[in-house]
Amino acid sequence: MIHGLRTVKYPVADLARAKAWFTEVLGAAPYFDQPFYVGYSVGGFELGLVPDGTPGTAGSVVYWGVDDIEAEVARIVGLGASVHEAVQEVGEGIKVAELKDPFGNVLGLILNPLFDPAAVR
Repeated sequence: MIHGLRTVKYPVADLARAKAWFTEVLGAAPYFDQPFYVGYSVGGFELGLVPDGTPGTAGSVVYWGVDDIEAEVARIVGLGASVHEAVQEVGEGIKVAELKDPFGNVLGLILNPLFDPAAVR
């Protein structure tokens, strides 16, 4: 049986710079910090940085939950990201946005009042 999301990896060319940036964005230091992988605990899930990939905006996008999407977009853009897709409501009070991190990856944000954290397994 497949369980829910556990880890999302972002490829980066400069691991030290990416680690500093994501530490500021996430407001926490990584719990796993090695030259081949840096892992952060984010709401019970993992955001991982790997130095051996090619960043890009094609492919899957992972959306990280937020309480105030407009404020988070402004805060993260202030830290060096750019807007890839502006905040938009997609129905039933759910809002999404996509930012491009300074390394070329897409960082999705979602405000989802229907999300039930008790359902996470």
